[in-house]
Amino acid sequence: MALPVLSSSAVKFRRVLAQFPQELSLAFAYGSGVFRQAGAPAGHGENTMLDFVFAVDDSVTWHMMNLLKNRSHYSFLKVLGPKQISNVQSYGAGIYYNTLVPCNGRMIKYGVISTDTLIDDLLHWKTLYVAGRLQKPVKILTQNENSKLQAALVSNLKSAVTAAFLMLPESFSEEDLYMQIAGLSYTGDFRMVVGEDRLKVQNIVKPNVPHFQKLYSSILQDCPQVVYKHHLGRLEIDKSPEGQFAQLMALPRTLQQKITSLVDPPGKNRDVEEILLQVAHDPDCGIVVHQGRPGSV
Repeated sequence: MALPVLSSSAVKFRRVLAQFPQELSLAFAYGSGVFRQAGAPAGHGENTMLDFVFAVDDSVTWHMMNLLKNRSHYSFLKVLGPKQISNVQSYGAGIYYNTLVPCNGRMIKYGVISTDTLIDDLLHWKTLYVAGRLQKPVKILTQNENSKLQAALVSNLKSAVTAAFLMLPESFSEEDLYMQIAGLSYTGDFRMVVGEDRLKVQNIVKPNVPHFQKLYSSILQDCPQVVYKHHLGRLEIDKSPEGQFAQLMALPRTLQQKITSLVDPPGKNRDVEEILLQVAHDPDCGIVVHQGRPGSV
């Protein structure tokens, strides 16, 4: 599913990981300190903060062990103990960050999320906070044999492709697809990628197209609704109402709920399938999907 750690940087990341309790279901590094962005000055990646996410099965126990090893990483919350830190972690996107942490000569920040919360976000896009990061290339540092987590990681990538298909025309380039996907995960919402946002997303995608291809090429090749002309870097999708309906039905639950709440007037209480069928026939289907972003009114 994810990219292997490149040998040239493996030691650097392993040394960071060795500073923490090893009871991790998933650990990955992400962001501009890991993957080059267009327009960044030479050597920029060597000076930027390294960003990590650690997924753990038992947050209270993990924080307890980490407090013993790395108490200085925590804010004043450390005096309240691991249970209260875990309670704080459960709010919002379900992730707790320690920031501006010196580690092996670099500054790092790391977020801790429970495995169950991560799986829920990957499957349903309740917040799209960590799921969005995993829709772009990341460096997986360690991953245990949790089959539910593995299936959720793949499901998240398939959902990103499906949402992007609904917002793209009938024919488009691979780069267009990755721009749309990176727009989802970079902004954390489903708005149109325009203006300054488009430039930022372009800077992420252009230098890293091969990394995006490694993430998504097998999904595209196996998708029955797309003609993937790999040698041309072009794709064609089924934009018929039937095709769009199948895509809408495959979207994560939270996005489906937002779409139905936008389209269905209060009090009518039609079922989700009926509403999505209506959206599939709407010429503005892609715009409706955009408007269904998490956190919108």
